[in-house]
Amino acid sequence: MSVESLTRWTAFSEEWREDVGSVAVRTRDGLILIDPLAPPSALGEPDHTLITVFFHAREARGRVWATRGIVRRLANRGVIVTDPFEPGDPLPGGIVCYPTPRREEVVYWLPDQQALVVGDVLLGAGAKPRATSDPLRLCPERWVRPGTVDELRTSLQPLLKLPVEQVLVSHGAPVLSGGHAALRAALS
Repeated sequence: MSVESLTRWTAFSEEWREDVGSVAVRTRDGLILIDPLAPPSALGEPDHTLITVFFHAREARGRVWATRGIVRRLANRGVIVTDPFEPGDPLPGGIVCYPTPRREEVVYWLPDQQALVVGDVLLGAGAKPRATSDPLRLCPERWVRPGTVDELRTSLQPLLKLPVEQVLVSHGAPVLSGGHAALRAALS
């Protein structure tokens, strides 16, 4: 798969009162949206939607994939999950799911694009709260509860074994090259 099959866009979130990122990837299993908000019409209708964290159900369409742990919370938000899964289960497009200590959040690895797609566990430069110029940083401790930032850092260590080129965040600027170095710095 070429990098051209990957699209990231931002749209204004009423909930966050700022622009947030969403991702689309064209795969052998069709168009997959991850955490979509106001997807560009030029993309077309998705075949699948993957959700990183229940807050990001946004405009889920097509077959909706989410971890079993958030199915009930998504239903309470009016989102019906058609394909509940556990980290390690096969996902469309060869995408791989990694768990985090935030019980309701996962990270997606897009191997063909060498890209990580994250919801809230990692923030890009300029993201609130406490915006910095660091390309990536861990989310604030209060977002990790009941865990700790140290547990989050430890849980994300397996990602350092991946040939990460891009880290596509929901909040702040994405890392479009040199993703492995930015990830290593954020996790040190």
